[in-house]
Amino acid sequence: MKISSRTEYGLRAMVALARMAGHERPVPLRAIAEVEAIPEPFLDQIMAKLRRANLVTSVRGVNGGYHLSRPAEEISVGELVRVLEGSLAPIACVDDADPDTASCDLYAGCHARSVWVRVTKAIARALDQLSLADVMHDDVPLQV
Repeated sequence: MKISSRTEYGLRAMVALARMAGHERPVPLRAIAEVEAIPEPFLDQIMAKLRRANLVTSVRGVNGGYHLSRPAEEISVGELVRVLEGSLAPIACVDDADPDTASCDLYAGCHARSVWVRVTKAIARALDQLSLADVMHDDVPLQV
């Protein structure tokens, strides 16, 4: 599984937003883009996707910007990655929502599929156990 720039930037932006969350005012898109060196037009697209998924809320106007929709402890990295990437599965025949479900005609006789089911479950478990707060505070364990 290869993570796109969209997801890399999205995670960095969400962590920056979580760090700036102590302010009562919404965080302007430009401030996040500057701090994280993300092109503002691309960040705007990312934040729109995150807003539609209810991970952030936006405020319009001169003093507008973004807030996390929930505390950083309640937003998992897995949820963020699914919103920005789609499936966590490294191969099309496995559905990360339910890896044990058949989604391929070769399902019954495919011995390699069990490898991809295990990989998908491990990826989902690892990402779902990490919250934005973990990443923000650098509490991410280095050993899996």
